[in-house]
Amino acid sequence: MPFRNAKDFGKLVRDTRKASNITQKELAAACGTGMRFIRELEKGKPTCELEKALLVATMLGIKLEAVLPAIKE
Repeated sequence: MPFRNAKDFGKLVRDTRKASNITQKELAAACGTGMRFIRELEKGKPTCELEKALLVATMLGIKLEAVLPAIKE
């Protein structure tokens, strides 16, 4: 699922969390973050800390992949 901005990523996190029947409180505890961070991440706050966001994604089983552009030689 491609995403273009923090809101798209936040929606992906929220939808995955809900589909997994995990509360924000449970996710925050599992990741060692506060509930405020989870709420802000799911709302698409663009300044959320990348390391924590990646940890949350990993905890939910979301696999992120970088696709490099084709380079012409």
